[in-house]
Amino acid sequence: MTVGDKSTDHSFKRDLLAALPNLRAFAVSLTGRHHVADDLVQDTIMKAWAKQDHFEPGTNMKAWLFTILRNEFYSQMRKRGREVSDTDGIFTSQLSTHPQQYGSLDLQDFKRALDQLPSDQREAIILVGASGFAYEEAAEICGCAVGTIKSRINRARNKLQEILGVSGEGDYGPDAHSSAVIKKAFAV
Repeated sequence: MTVGDKSTDHSFKRDLLAALPNLRAFAVSLTGRHHVADDLVQDTIMKAWAKQDHFEPGTNMKAWLFTILRNEFYSQMRKRGREVSDTDGIFTSQLSTHPQQYGSLDLQDFKRALDQLPSDQREAIILVGASGFAYEEAAEICGCAVGTIKSRINRARNKLQEILGVSGEGDYGPDAHSSAVIKKAFAV
């Protein structure tokens, strides 16, 4: 078919319009819902119109249109199979992640802050917070009382929060992720 040939264009339009009731019935049988079927028929007509130069005059227009409709239906079904309805944003919020550079920068800041602690506090917080020892085990390793370990850890946490500029309580400012990292790393 040559584009611009008025008799061919008129014939194409006429055959396209004549196929609409059958296309809609087929679409309803595939989707089971009239409003979805109407959208599917519209998508089919738009694709057929855009690709009318691919249609060979004298062949079966109805079969060509049904093939387009069927392919469009299955394409939409595959697409919907990968989509998740998330009107409240619950799933999306669980999938989001902070860029990796934040974690790297947080770790660098944390290492600098840790280096600023007195050695006894640094040792206590690393034993309990990072290595996972119980207070009693850390006290045995350090050769001191359990209360001393608890005191060192408390002072270390306070000093780290001060150095890093985080409050440790409901912090939602620009350093909120840093606060959360620290709390998680040293929660006992």
